[in-house]
Amino acid sequence: MSSASPGALAGRCATPRGSFVLHSSVLGALLAASSAPTPLYTRYQDQWDLSALTVTLVFSAYSLTLLLSLLTTGGLSDHLGRRPVLAGALVLEAAAMLLLAAADGSGALIAARILQGAATGAATSAAGAALLDLESPAHPGRSALINGIAPVGGMAAGVLASTLLVRYAPAPTVTVYLLLATLFTAQAIAIAFTPETARRRAGAWHSLRPRLAVPVPARHALLLAGTGVVAVWALGGFYSSLGPALVRLVAPRTSEAAGGMLFFTVTAAAALTVWTLRRTSAVTGATAGSCAVVPAAALTLGGLHGGGLPALFGGAALAGVSFGAVSQGALRMTLAALSEHDRAATLAAYYVLSYLSMSLPAIAAGAATERYGLDLTSHAYAATAALLALVALAALTAARRCS
Repeated sequence: MSSASPGALAGRCATPRGSFVLHSSVLGALLAASSAPTPLYTRYQDQWDLSALTVTLVFSAYSLTLLLSLLTTGGLSDHLGRRPVLAGALVLEAAAMLLLAAADGSGALIAARILQGAATGAATSAAGAALLDLESPAHPGRSALINGIAPVGGMAAGVLASTLLVRYAPAPTVTVYLLLATLFTAQAIAIAFTPETARRRAGAWHSLRPRLAVPVPARHALLLAGTGVVAVWALGGFYSSLGPALVRLVAPRTSEAAGGMLFFTVTAAAALTVWTLRRTSAVTGATAGSCAVVPAAALTLGGLHGGGLPALFGGAALAGVSFGAVSQGALRMTLAALSEHDRAATLAAYYVLSYLSMSLPAIAAGAATERYGLDLTSHAYAATAALLALVALAALTAARRCS
């Protein structure tokens, strides 16, 4: 926590650079909080005797509520302004962290994750749109890059910090959430000192009706890369919710921290890929990422057939490469040539597709694991993701030939 005076804080946040850094940190912190529970799932299972289905329900309660929030409040900051929506959402996010710290069972976890999903849905589209508002002519494409890298970088940071706290801190199921609650409170205060980047306009109440408002060019991009987005976010949901259990299945005697490190491997590789491909054309990046899904799935399954943890983590790294490449490519294609009035709503539509792809397959995988076991479920899940990626590859290849 900074010891700077309110006046100094106001001066820093009021500059375009300070506002850009602050909104980037908000986007990263929101996604860090989304992944923070991942290393704790095995501990929750042991403490409260939770089933695999219950764990995926805890995970998906967040994602599905986030979807509803995006559908209703995703375009709200286009009407009320970025600042009030962000400040209110960050206060709710801090409250959700306190509820997670006090949770004493699966019901409390689900309730806290529902509140977290609602707050994150409102905040991510507003923060992402603010970054686009703050785009500098001297740094073209920087806002789209941060919109692509902050979520995966945030998830990597969240799961790594949580894993380290599980290993070294007392009461890790409390400590990680108290730290995040403090961070979100500080960010909510800092947002109050930033200049508003969007002009208020009528229609705020009307915008709360659940809908997906996607301009025609963005709609075409989402349709083109959509199956690839579904494939990589579904893989992300699998590693986030059932990754720790998969590590335990492959290597029963490994440390508890290894389960969290599997998802860290995915997200860290994704963040590195987004940065590496920042100057590559969007279609080329999405195409390359779709190509990587099949070997990623095969290598992950190799861990179940004698390859052990090296194959499992190798598959996770390759899955992260595909996640980063497809996500940044699809996002850049979607955000191209948007007017300022369409930014938050279009980002909301992109995140709706992403989180729907992450949550519903994860719930199905949890239910299938209960009935058929994690081994068979992993094979079916990997095969489905690979098939979707091949469909995306065909569509993207055709588009490149026609361009």
